[in-house]
Amino acid sequence: MTRILLLGGTTEASLLARAMAAAGQDAVFSYAGRTDSPVAQPLPMRVGGFGGVAGLVDYLRAERIGAVIDATHPFAAQMSRNAMEACAQAGVPLLGLERKPWVAGIGDRWVHVGSMEAAVAALPDAPARVFLAIGKQNLAGFAAKPHHYLLRLVDAPDTPPLPDCTVVLARGPFEVEGDKALLMQHNISHIVAKNAGGAGAEAKLIAARTLGLPVILIDRPALPARRMVGSVAEVMAWLPHAERGV
Repeated sequence: MTRILLLGGTTEASLLARAMAAAGQDAVFSYAGRTDSPVAQPLPMRVGGFGGVAGLVDYLRAERIGAVIDATHPFAAQMSRNAMEACAQAGVPLLGLERKPWVAGIGDRWVHVGSMEAAVAALPDAPARVFLAIGKQNLAGFAAKPHHYLLRLVDAPDTPPLPDCTVVLARGPFEVEGDKALLMQHNISHIVAKNAGGAGAEAKLIAARTLGLPVILIDRPALPARRMVGSVAEVMAWLPHAERGV
């Protein structure tokens, strides 16, 4: 049986891990280590980086990995690029599992931007109350705008990430009514979010629509073309082809 490396970090990755475990698939679940307490998985787990492309190539060879599933977050672009290059060098089949991006509907007030810097620039200059729903990795740049920021994080920060902020600790998936109440409780006037797609984090966008709030939505980073699917079922259907090196 081909040994699979599953690069995780999304709800879809966790669902795939359960499907693989139920099927008796030989697989390893890899977390980047962005959170202090990653969700437990029904597969053997490793946490942390590989040491770039060269380190990942070494890992694939040392662990006799026969195929890689990239189910990382759509904004984990560097990991996805490293996986593509490492798999090409090692001759290992690679399949991406990625959910579709969100698309604006009637009543949405979205402004699309291409980067974190553009998201900062798109915020008003006058003080506002901003729900900054982007995780913990790219917060510092928002200090350039004198707003009060609401941050929803998985882990408590050691120090306040921004000069004027409120931190709420929570792990998704989230519900619309809960997010609506959160936005109203903190008198939020703007939302900044990554276009991650999926149902688990969409609640804030639906809540923003019902409240008429503007959303600055950061588009996904561009990646080279690769073999992609959009569901766990499609990955499981592909695995027998990976066994044959297709």
